[in-house]
Amino acid sequence: MPVPPRGPRPHQPAPTRHGWRRTVAAYVALTKPRVIELLLVTTLPTMVLAERGFPSLTLVLATLVGGAGAAGAANVLNCYLDRDIDQVMNRTKRRATATGEVSGPAALTFGLTLGAVSLTWLWFAVNPVSALLTAVAILLYVVGYTMILKRRTPQNIVWGGAAGCMPVLIGWSAVTQGVSWEAALLFGVVFFWTPPHYWPLSMKFRRDYAAAGVPMLPVVAADTKVAREMVAYTLAMIACTLVLWPVASLTWVYGLVASAAGAWFLWSCLALWRRAQDPSRGPLKAMSVFHASITYLTIVCLAICVDVFLPF
Repeated sequence: MPVPPRGPRPHQPAPTRHGWRRTVAAYVALTKPRVIELLLVTTLPTMVLAERGFPSLTLVLATLVGGAGAAGAANVLNCYLDRDIDQVMNRTKRRATATGEVSGPAALTFGLTLGAVSLTWLWFAVNPVSALLTAVAILLYVVGYTMILKRRTPQNIVWGGAAGCMPVLIGWSAVTQGVSWEAALLFGVVFFWTPPHYWPLSMKFRRDYAAAGVPMLPVVAADTKVAREMVAYTLAMIACTLVLWPVASLTWVYGLVASAAGAWFLWSCLALWRRAQDPSRGPLKAMSVFHASITYLTIVCLAICVDVFLPF
């Protein structure tokens, strides 16, 4: 299937005026709170593993607040840069930058200010290493993914997704002021998890992405190819979770949970692949795999937290 053309150049909506509560809500929505929540899900278990117990509550709060602010800043800048394609996608056309409720200059100022404040906070409240890693994460997402990869290659979410892996390195460095093999393996887990997490969503909204000229893999490739690659990435992800078991000296409890959760999610991806190969099996049910991916990552993160506190 051919790569779709570049998206249209939509009109610039006129700014609109609303009450202060709605304005605040619009700015908050630009930070994509649900995405931030998912990022923080990986940060806390990483800090617990690095500490081999629960870290200082002050450190945890400082890291989570700074990380949430930085992730929010990156998301706001993403909305600013993507406001043209957001206007032609049903899933995103109600974003404040697409409707004009928040102007482009205002969103840019908000994103840059929030990012600067968050990095300064992390530098002084956590440590410089965590602040520098956070700056790398913002650049990866805003420049690497949004500005360079997203509109140019079907591999956009694979390499651009590295930004979403950074919270584990940030969380680890917050406790240890450095990184280690355990942190690298956790990075690998999230890295290989990202394609089978995001591609089902792209399957659901492929018409939106096609209309916007964004060559997500499900837009430019057959469902069988997408599903096959999801299975491959899932296998690599499971391998990382199992290698983490001995490297991090976790118990059989983590190993059992990680293995069972991995087998369950792999089965979900295989079922999607079979349905893609044989449409008579029924609809793809891509969103079921999307939601399953979130459940899987949550289970693995909880298993890490629980395992650290086991008395054996």
